[in-house]
Amino acid sequence: MRRRSMHREERAAFGGWGPGFGPRGRGGGRGARRTKRGNVRAAILALLAERPMHGYEMIQELESRTGGLWRPSPGSVYPTLQLLEDEGLISGEQSSGKRLFSLADAGRTEAESHRTPPWAEITEDAGEAATHFHDAMGRLMMAIRQVMHAGSEEQKARALDVVNDARRRLYGILADDED
Repeated sequence: MRRRSMHREERAAFGGWGPGFGPRGRGGGRGARRTKRGNVRAAILALLAERPMHGYEMIQELESRTGGLWRPSPGSVYPTLQLLEDEGLISGEQSSGKRLFSLADAGRTEAESHRTPPWAEITEDAGEAATHFHDAMGRLMMAIRQVMHAGSEEQKARALDVVNDARRRLYGILADDED
């Protein structure tokens, strides 16, 4: 119970929602997603063209290859794996308590029909800056969590000032944009 009230106090410092969260959930709500969703089917086939993989391994690999811009959910990956298996494009077998998937010949043919891997489209559309921003935001959030967990009240107040100043300065960048 003590931990819950501490968490509530930490969230209060960020307007009640906590860092990085808004009233509509992670990312601030409607319209917050700027990168397009990837083609899960094509991505799975492209990954399996390289080597056999487990479902969760594919999710991690796609997140890694897009610099964190795209992490398909298990709710989209696993049904797609089942569909591809039903279509005879991939096969799955139990290995070490997990299901290891590999391409069938028909799946290899379909994978080769795509010129560029789906993750390349996502990173190109988002631009290099988006990848760097995602990494920087992750490091910033870690620093905020550490200050909120281990900092004194004065340090927490100073950290909040820094975050609020950064927000104002970012909006200032947009205000100066002449495009």
